Amino acid sequence: MLRFADAALKQDVEFLSSTLTEILAERLPPGVFQQLIQIRDLADSGSTDGQGLVSLTRIYAALNPNEAIHIGRALTLYLLLANIAEQHHRIRRRREYDQNRAAPPYHDSCADIFAGLISEGISREKLFAEVSKLRIEIVLTAHPTEVIRKTLMRKYNKIAEHLSARDRADLTSAERAEVLLDLKREITAAWETEEIRQAKPTPLAEAQSGLNLIEQTLWNALLDFLRILSKSLKDATGRELPVESAPVVFGSWMGGDRDGNPFVTPGVTRAAVFAARRLAARLYLRDIVLLQQEISVNTCTVELAAAAGTVFEPYRKILSRLASRLDRTQQYFDNLLKSVPEKNDDILLRNEELIEPLMLCFRSLQSSNLDIIAQGRLLDLIRRVNTFGLSLMRLDIRQSSTKHASALSAITENLGLGRFSEWSESKKLRFIRRELRSNRPLVPIDIEWPDEVRDVLDTMRMIADLPADSLGTYIISMASAPSDMLAVLLLLKKLGVRKRVKIAPLFETAADLHNAGNIMSELFSLDSYRSYIDGFQEVMIGYSDSSKDAGRLASAWELYKAQEDLVEICKRNGIRLVLFHGRGGTIGRGGGPTLLAIQSQPPGSVEGALKVTEQGEMIQAKFGLREIALRTLEVYTVATLRATLLPPAAPPESFRNLMQRLSQTAAEDYRREVHEKQDFLNYFYEVTPINELSSLNIGSRPARRQADGKIESLRAIPWIFAWSQNRLLLPSWLGVGLGLRRMTQMGFQNGLKEMYASWPFFRSTIDLIEMVLAKTNAHISAVYEERLCDGSYRAMGKHFRERLATTTELILALTGHSVLLERNSSSRNAIQVRGPYIDALNLLQVELLARSRQAPEDEKMRKALLITVNGIAAGLRNTG
Repeated sequence: MLRFADAALKQDVEFLSSTLTEILAERLPPGVFQQLIQIRDLADSGSTDGQGLVSLTRIYAALNPNEAIHIGRALTLYLLLANIAEQHHRIRRRREYDQNRAAPPYHDSCADIFAGLISEGISREKLFAEVSKLRIEIVLTAHPTEVIRKTLMRKYNKIAEHLSARDRADLTSAERAEVLLDLKREITAAWETEEIRQAKPTPLAEAQSGLNLIEQTLWNALLDFLRILSKSLKDATGRELPVESAPVVFGSWMGGDRDGNPFVTPGVTRAAVFAARRLAARLYLRDIVLLQQEISVNTCTVELAAAAGTVFEPYRKILSRLASRLDRTQQYFDNLLKSVPEKNDDILLRNEELIEPLMLCFRSLQSSNLDIIAQGRLLDLIRRVNTFGLSLMRLDIRQSSTKHASALSAITENLGLGRFSEWSESKKLRFIRRELRSNRPLVPIDIEWPDEVRDVLDTMRMIADLPADSLGTYIISMASAPSDMLAVLLLLKKLGVRKRVKIAPLFETAADLHNAGNIMSELFSLDSYRSYIDGFQEVMIGYSDSSKDAGRLASAWELYKAQEDLVEICKRNGIRLVLFHGRGGTIGRGGGPTLLAIQSQPPGSVEGALKVTEQGEMIQAKFGLREIALRTLEVYTVATLRATLLPPAAPPESFRNLMQRLSQTAAEDYRREVHEKQDFLNYFYEVTPINELSSLNIGSRPARRQADGKIESLRAIPWIFAWSQNRLLLPSWLGVGLGLRRMTQMGFQNGLKEMYASWPFFRSTIDLIEMVLAKTNAHISAVYEERLCDGSYRAMGKHFRERLATTTELILALTGHSVLLERNSSSRNAIQVRGPYIDALNLLQVELLARSRQAPEDEKMRKALLITVNGIAAGLRNTG
């Protein structure tokens, strides 16, 4: 049984585990249940090596596919219940802390950070001004390693709710018995629910999952957060958060990210926008109805009386009109989704149409000495409108620069000018600038374009048709030249887009990050571009492909330098910059603790604004429960505020030089091992379940950009995911050990330690690598090789495990720790407690991989294998 150090958490985990065991005793065949208990006992004893390994291997070898499914599901559910208990425990500890009135503010809460900033010399006026204008955009994205079905996520949330109810001291014996029965009922339902998707989720299903999150969690969590923020701000400065402030807003890629996903069509994007606006109208209508019940007063200003007319209860009249328009709006978008022709008579299309009547009521109540009513449900609704608008989440559009070049090539060939994509950069720029100045049509309407070209052109026409406030940024992936940006500008203009669309390059490879400053500098020198952006530029930086290209350490340094360059160039050109961080869930893709990540950014890169992705399973982990979502929003806010007001100092030149040497050595080693070593690719395909993952129904987007089998064509997400499954996690640490050793041999050991002690960026980078190392298991990775590879690859595996051991030794020497995560006991304990159960799932996965490769058509074997994928991901608490 999973055993945690904290007594209350331990009690919850033991209760949930015992309840599950009781359920399984009733529902599993007796023989399978006895096998499960034997496996669990071996896992609990921690003996998944030595004799324990032999015993587990013998048990697994005797399992038929149905039995393997039962065992895999049971081990996975034990781990998932532990995750639920841990999340509930986090909430409980925060509530207990806040209930202690004598205690200082909770660490890194709004109250704590505000008090700290004032004590460090920030004036109350400055603090108020910066909080009031904060703009943090959290962009929800779906990715092909989000393995848990939404149906099960809802059940897990219900289990967490029942755990919370179980904590209540005032329950009667009958009420407590009912809570325990509810818990058993939900766990039973989770066990009886099919966890494997029958088909790949569609982009629209992914978009709907984002909308479900808004409705079920964020709609209320946002208000909880804003109330805490406003109260903390008033306590610190004497002034509450202005009613118009929206420090956190939400965006989405679900239904808009078409880069490498052929299933995201213009029709899909339209439907995603319509579904969001339909839900927004329904949610606001529900709030308006409740507000009408609350504001039954007659006292009002002349302004409101004039707007309402001579009526009894004028506020209700204003709100009734608004409710009618919202009802009409909901019906309008519902009919559009059903392809029923509609007229947009009297519907709400602009956010101002919704906010203005509400602000009219707010001003009137305040002027009528009824501020207590204004500050209730009406203020909540205004804050929601300022945050979510009529679109709920602005939808970003993403497409590869190569697709735009192909579309322009088709157009230039049609004009008899040759292929745009084959021109020099200077020729491309001359053509685009000339066409931007010209009002002549560029795209003939009577041409039957190839499908790929038509998709690009139809996307631009779709942008022209959709409400402006439903769309966020047009992101150009694999941007490597100024023409990549201007090409989109030209296509937008020539296909009828009259509104200003934000355009952002995505710099993601190490080479493009290195050249990002030069690209933007050249763009800013062009009058047509400067005029279009109007003093504002968003730039997205990708953590995934740069890490796959050069390794985690080198990627982190290239990202840091690119941000420095972009900050300097934008400042020199008088342009406000917002950096969009394309982070994943894992350390290898830029993941990690939010507070640490934001506070280790270069000085000047966070100026009261931040945009960042939350991907796949991390959405559920950070926003799935209302109280956890509240804490996530608070952490984003205080980290962004502190990085704005007290940014870290620029590193001294000695640090930069040493980091450059370390990074270069690590990158060269990584590339030598991954991109140049003969047979590495074959080794990767043999010792990880990458091929099997590619065929599983765990995301709408293909795992590869191209079907050539090369690492360069494989998306970074499944690349990282596959290595986490066999517990080697190689991309996140490879190259680091050799880099540290070379620098130590060259006499820089003290310099490295000084960097770790005083440079937040370097310290956070090393701490995250340390966290990765704590999740590796060299012994388990060796089992994968022994069972899945022929002898020719085992020397390579031994080589990597030796490198892993060396890297661990060097990280411990640098940090001064005697064990990994010595100063992070909660994470260390969580990893250690889960480790034996994850190991047991790994050993089952090895058995299933070996069998499925002999019989790939066996559907039950395939299902059992996917269950182990779910379980390992749940145990490690990260996938892509």
